[in-house]
Amino acid sequence: MDSIRTSQIKAVIQHVSESVFVGLCHKLGTSQQVATRRDVMDIKDMVSNQVTTTHENSFIVSGSRREGFRLKESDRDFMAWPNDHRVIWDLSQSRYYNTYRQKLILCDCSNSPPGFTLLFSLSSSINRKIQRACVRMNDRHYISSTKYREILCSVSSRFHPHGPCVSGIFGTTEYDCANCFVCDFWPPSASSWIDRCDSWPKSHIVDDIVQNGCHVVPIGHKLGNHEHNEWRISFSLAEQKLVYSMNHCQFSTYGLLKLFLTELINKGLRDDDKLLCSYHMKTSVFWVIQKNSIPEWCPQNLLDGFWVCFKLILKWVHEGVCPNFFIPGNNMFLSKIHGEAQHQLFIRLYGLYEKGLASLLHIPSIGSCIINVFHNPRLSICTHEHSLTSESYFDVNLFHEIHSSDILISLNLQDCMKHLHTIEHMIGSLLLTECQVIMLQKLTAYVLQKNAFILHMKTCILKNKPRYGADKISCHMLKLAANFGCITDMLYIAMYYYNTLRYMKALSIVEIIKVKLAQPYVMLYNVDIDMYNEAMRGQTWSTKMRQAVAWNITICNQIHYISELIPEQQSCLQSHIFLINVPPVILLYMLEILCYRHVDTMRAQTALDDLQTLVHNDKGELIDLKLRDISWQILGICQQVTGNLQAALYSYHQSLRVPLHKIQTATELRIQGICQLMQNT
Repeated sequence: MDSIRTSQIKAVIQHVSESVFVGLCHKLGTSQQVATRRDVMDIKDMVSNQVTTTHENSFIVSGSRREGFRLKESDRDFMAWPNDHRVIWDLSQSRYYNTYRQKLILCDCSNSPPGFTLLFSLSSSINRKIQRACVRMNDRHYISSTKYREILCSVSSRFHPHGPCVSGIFGTTEYDCANCFVCDFWPPSASSWIDRCDSWPKSHIVDDIVQNGCHVVPIGHKLGNHEHNEWRISFSLAEQKLVYSMNHCQFSTYGLLKLFLTELINKGLRDDDKLLCSYHMKTSVFWVIQKNSIPEWCPQNLLDGFWVCFKLILKWVHEGVCPNFFIPGNNMFLSKIHGEAQHQLFIRLYGLYEKGLASLLHIPSIGSCIINVFHNPRLSICTHEHSLTSESYFDVNLFHEIHSSDILISLNLQDCMKHLHTIEHMIGSLLLTECQVIMLQKLTAYVLQKNAFILHMKTCILKNKPRYGADKISCHMLKLAANFGCITDMLYIAMYYYNTLRYMKALSIVEIIKVKLAQPYVMLYNVDIDMYNEAMRGQTWSTKMRQAVAWNITICNQIHYISELIPEQQSCLQSHIFLINVPPVILLYMLEILCYRHVDTMRAQTALDDLQTLVHNDKGELIDLKLRDISWQILGICQQVTGNLQAALYSYHQSLRVPLHKIQTATELRIQGICQLMQNT
């Protein structure tokens, strides 16, 4: 009887596991969706970093988003490092470098805890930021991690330290950036990890990880002798490769642990009281996979895998030891989880352990999946991923992913041309996935648009003939970009025509875009799935993007697109915000008003009335609620240029109520200007 009962319990747990797996696929994404997210970011970073020179920084996405998560609490993490500096573990490694081009930094781990090191420069010609961060110890100039972070944070009052990172805002997105140094060699203190990898990961992944070395990030051990000067060895890129190598059940287990942490363990706690973090969850999954604690990672065993990981974390908390996966001697609990805090955390976790898998019922994201199984024990659950998401739903997520990653940092024509050459080379030489091809297509559109406006800015002061030639090139690039991009990429052509005083041509483009945006299947902030399916079924992603996708318009603040928006761009740059996102319909009306006021004032007034009605009444259908400030601002600008000062004043005040883009300086100056005009009249 006991064996029958055990078998029944096991069957129930497997059934619940399948239901939770399906719920996690909806929450975290299917394996195909996760792979697509990674493909898009990988190809973006490849394009970006192929262009950097030896005197510039490499810059990559890292953290949870790079791993493939899109949870609301997923960090926007980045890593950046100078390409002309390299870290080495011993002097013999210096022979691999041209020391005229590469500035070498030597590690000194002799007096640091495992996983940490001191750094001192072997070159006298290091860059100024690093030079300012140096401190003198034992007749050597060591690079202080604390000073280095402070120098980077001093660039703007809006930057602040967060662990080893500098926190700030890029565009309208908060992020953490770890400004680090790269080491091309695997650290000697992590050599034992290579020997442990007999079952996981596979040998070619181990080789790839070791050949790509590691990084050092600016933070010291709180209990070390040189806390303010030490640097931590970072295996961020190695961890990314390990997560990529997981099957989807293992990845889902990691995701479930993240949800368990944020929605249960840390729920209601202040940030200072959150002793466990996502990194501890990830480390537990690494150890469990490598130790072969689960015979088969599949949907039926997902909860088994979760429970083994949770018990390992509970053991670590009880013992006060969480061994780093690469350097086990680095106890990641040492400086934070000890004493009374450790005791209270253990009691909290043990209470969840005593509840067993029933504790998962209290995780809002997946609790209903468990309840459904108990209410319907004979419920048939299909874990085949193709049945869990539709083609149209996948399209929506793909295009959203592309739009969130289609920015390339290029501030001059030379960078733009390098990006184009890199993309051309990739298309011809790499084995690309279909979503990587569509991502390259969108990046091409972005670079061509920037190239066209930068060329115009540089040549608008030239004499007629060379200016005419440059104008033809700019027009051609913008039209080419519209063929590669989405519907709203045509707006860049209209902006260019307005900028070059060709109002009727700009208006003709505006009319074409209005017709395209009016189609019921167009994907903007919302999409009618049925209409989209009917219109786009069977089409390629390239066709879908050109005919059925609309996005916010990205205004790069170093480039002048519309003269009326220059004050807003300058205001953003003062706050180190380099992008403004504008709802396409708002920009469409703005161009219509600005052009018509030169050729037909009555139609300009009609367009202004329509814009005013839209801004006053839209609830998120045509205007992204996050972009209300720039929408009110543009309405105010249009009202001001058409002479309606009182209405413009009201719009500017509304813009100040929702400050996202940090355009307040421009708004206040516009308000002052209107008040002076009204006083004078």
